[in-house]
Amino acid sequence: MQDMMKMFGDAYGKGPAVVSRAPGRLEILGNHTDYNEGFVLSAAVDRATEFALSPVDGKDCEIRDFRDGSVRNFNLDSVDQPKPGDWANYVKGMICEIRKRGHDVGGFNAAILSTIPLSAGMSSSAALEISAGFAFAKAFGIELPKEEWARVGQGVENNYMGLKSGLLDQFSSIFGQKDSLIFCDFRSVSVERTVRMPEGYSFVVANSMVKHNLVDSEYNARRRSCERAAGILAGRHPEVKTLRDVSTDMIEDAKGSLDNDDYLKALHVVGENERVLKAIEMIEKGDVQGFGNLLYESQESSRVNFANSCREIDCLIELSRSVPGCIGARLSGGGFGGITIHLVKDSDTEQYRARLDTAYKLQTGLETSTLACSIGSGAAVVYAC
Repeated sequence: MQDMMKMFGDAYGKGPAVVSRAPGRLEILGNHTDYNEGFVLSAAVDRATEFALSPVDGKDCEIRDFRDGSVRNFNLDSVDQPKPGDWANYVKGMICEIRKRGHDVGGFNAAILSTIPLSAGMSSSAALEISAGFAFAKAFGIELPKEEWARVGQGVENNYMGLKSGLLDQFSSIFGQKDSLIFCDFRSVSVERTVRMPEGYSFVVANSMVKHNLVDSEYNARRRSCERAAGILAGRHPEVKTLRDVSTDMIEDAKGSLDNDDYLKALHVVGENERVLKAIEMIEKGDVQGFGNLLYESQESSRVNFANSCREIDCLIELSRSVPGCIGARLSGGGFGGITIHLVKDSDTEQYRARLDTAYKLQTGLETSTLACSIGSGAAVVYAC
């Protein structure tokens, strides 16, 4: 935060009125289950986006990104339409969603500083949304429950950006707890409980260096596929509202009635829900190897059923099986590139990272970026004057 305070003062001639912080997240298990009203195990990480802000008179706004020196200027009367590919869309979208809830944001000078890798699957976009939202709340007296702030961020993705995503990213960023995984139920839209991370283990995050853009991907097509499958299953089982209500046996029984692609997508989501519940049981009884096996099962389902893996991610997962020290690994996030998570003993972390880096470059010619991720706390206002 001290870096942010100094850089903000140098840029604007005085310090900020408020600084907020929102972490990135790791999806541990529960891939694409959130918009199917299912279960997710996730975690906030120790990498975060800081958003510093000072109100100004009028309706003009300026945001500086201290990572690359870029600057965005806009007027509050002209925030309704996003500009393709512009990172300021996430902030302008927050303003639009806040207005829908009967509140308003005044003119401001703001700045961003972040340690979350961009377009990698750690949800840098949700961290920006939530950090901006918490700063707006403090600076402009906006009071909303935490769950509603998550929906505000989701509204940016759904309504402003055109991506029909769920609430996982925003929920994880807001409700994360240090050293614990959070078990989210996206039917009740609540954090059901926390699950203590197995002692002596952490996640190594390995970036495939393949950037994804979910707005331009087949993300929305996969959501439609899940909805079609749920609709057909509801015809057989009236209690079915979403894939949350479906078991693997039900999917198999209905296989002949489903389009093959819809069958595979639904099989992945239903399997993920079941793996989340199994993982909690295994962690709590100390079966770390069983937990790791579920990570590998999830990745195989992503590769074969949901088709949201890619060659580079597949390579990282195969390497995790041959490089000593890994208990389990899978892609994390929307997929189509981005990051993988590797469950590793703390004592093996640095050696594992070095070996994985070397092996990945030999296999692909790409320089991967690996980091050991601690489980961090959720979003908060960290400074206000």
